[in-house]
Amino acid sequence: MDHITLLVAVVIVTALAFDFTNGFHDTANAMATSIATGALRPRVAVLISGILNIAGAFLSTEVARTISGGIVDDALVTPAMIFAGLVGAILWNLVTWLAGLPSSSSHALFGGLIGAVWVGAGSKGVHFGQVVDKVLLPALISPVVAGAAACAATYLAFLLAARARQDQVTRGFRLGQVASASLVSLAHGTNDAQKTMGVITLTLISAGALGHDAGPPVWVVGAAGVAIGLGTYLGGWRIIRTMGKGLTEIQSPQGFAAETASTAVILTSAHLGFALSTTQVASGSILGAGLGRRLAEVRWGIAGRMALAWLITLPFAALVGGLAAGVVKHGGDIGTVVVALVALALALGLVAVSRRNPVHADNVNDHHEVTLRAQPPTDVGSAV
Repeated sequence: MDHITLLVAVVIVTALAFDFTNGFHDTANAMATSIATGALRPRVAVLISGILNIAGAFLSTEVARTISGGIVDDALVTPAMIFAGLVGAILWNLVTWLAGLPSSSSHALFGGLIGAVWVGAGSKGVHFGQVVDKVLLPALISPVVAGAAACAATYLAFLLAARARQDQVTRGFRLGQVASASLVSLAHGTNDAQKTMGVITLTLISAGALGHDAGPPVWVVGAAGVAIGLGTYLGGWRIIRTMGKGLTEIQSPQGFAAETASTAVILTSAHLGFALSTTQVASGSILGAGLGRRLAEVRWGIAGRMALAWLITLPFAALVGGLAAGVVKHGGDIGTVVVALVALALALGLVAVSRRNPVHADNVNDHHEVTLRAQPPTDVGSAV
């Protein structure tokens, strides 16, 4: 424990804070369609998702190894750089959550780390080949694969159920959604909790507490799983509304098809060590499910906003991470304190703005648009 300095401890806490925001930011990936179709009540859905996210964290560590020893050079990284990168990732998560945009928490993390390490150690500190192979290519391919699979599965589901009674079809597919949404939650814990495990492991390696190429210790796995599970249980209701009601009107067969396609893609990528965005996979699946039903309305304007958020996530987080790393690099301990205080103030400000138009379990299915208007809060307890 001699290697666990105050800065290292701060970085670990910040990493778990990111994991928490990742949880409530990505709840929609697993549960938006089940909540939208009525297969699960909102509070029950987020409870199931939270528990399964914790369980999923213990299934694999391949993605964690990709982050701790893949996209950046662990021999050149310092805890201060990692702290700066996490600040960029957390702020982007909160900005997009406020807007109800299902952007990629994963790319926010990668962008923050890349920007911070580039400023702190130079371009040699970033393994750009690994970034392309393990991050950018999966980001391009995975939503297309998931969308195509969901589109085909939706078409097949409606074809097979064409002669059945509508109430029987709805009831049967809603039961199927309970299982498929649960699998997405398990897969999300397997994929996304590992990213925080990788960051903490990278921090411990850079501080000399672990050897190079070490995997995450058991306590790191457990802490990351609990943090993402708690965040998931709070429910990112603003993003759940966008994904469940925004892209297209989802019926039970579509929800089942989308969730099943997402699970297959996420678990396969986690096994291969690809640190893909579960948000992009889930969004691609929902869009594919919308296209797979004849006469279904797909809201391309919202899809376009989401795509724009995907494009700017990594560079924005890299910019903030790089700026924070510059302050930390030149300001030392004082710079670190300044970055922490500014980030905390911005985070609290974003949460305060969200209270002007709260979205919660009772109104998550009311409308498909998330708006921000200046009015007194109607439910001060519903910030996420």
